[in-house]
Amino acid sequence: MAVIGRGNGGAYGRAVNPVDLQGLRSGSLETREAHVYQLLDRARIHGDESAIAALHALVRDYRDFHRSLYSRAMNQAAVFADAGLQEPLLAALADTRYNCQAWAAMGCAAMDVRAAVPQLMTLLDHTQWIVRGETVTALGRLGDASVVPSLRPLLGDEADWLRQRTADALARIGGDAALEALWYEFENRRFPRIGYIASALALFTPEVVPRLLAAADSPDPDQRYWAAVALGSTGDDRAVPTLELLMAGDRGVTVFDGEVRAAAKKALRTLRRIQAAIAERESAESQAKAY
Repeated sequence: MAVIGRGNGGAYGRAVNPVDLQGLRSGSLETREAHVYQLLDRARIHGDESAIAALHALVRDYRDFHRSLYSRAMNQAAVFADAGLQEPLLAALADTRYNCQAWAAMGCAAMDVRAAVPQLMTLLDHTQWIVRGETVTALGRLGDASVVPSLRPLLGDEADWLRQRTADALARIGGDAALEALWYEFENRRFPRIGYIASALALFTPEVVPRLLAAADSPDPDQRYWAAVALGSTGDDRAVPTLELLMAGDRGVTVFDGEVRAAAKKALRTLRRIQAAIAERESAESQAKAY
């Protein structure tokens, strides 16, 4: 067996069966793709050292392998994550000729390569939609408040899916700057449906709850509607009286014909489900500690 050592890409002495490498290099593309999935299954289910080493080789020597193999492996990069793969991941992130920057971004996110953040920032305006999307996701996992000003403009992107992904990234980063970026979009809606903003704001509980309660008293039915949606997702008891009040008497209608009272009713059910799930988890944890 060949051995991938510390100086050869970070697999730290894992032995790779030559057959595993050969399966990545020979045969039809379809056969090689199937082999990647087999390696991933062996790594995930059994912790197979040879399979992990072969996947590391695929990342380390990516230019020697078909892009399709690289992309399939990176879709499940967490299965074989290794800090020693930082250098080849950064190389692939900058490699426009290999054209797998989106999947390199996935790998950087899965393997916590925070050194990738400066490069990722340069890809936010990439011409390929998939690169932009995976870059936003990666920055959400790897970035901090310093990347918020660069992400914030994407909340106004024409593509709904990218706005949603950006809101998710900002919520994951957290902090005052991210909250303010999301709250601005909540108060100054550029799009009629902003459920993704409401969902992201709910993750800033408990500090955002007073703001949402005030918004639920707004003269604007659209703002009351989305405030109700967000309040339901907080799982916070402070939201219950307001949601009950909206459900009982608010006949406001949004620009897309959504009823505020209907949103409040659904939000109240969501809040109760969240609270029940939390109570169940806490009960299970208490029982586990008891034993």
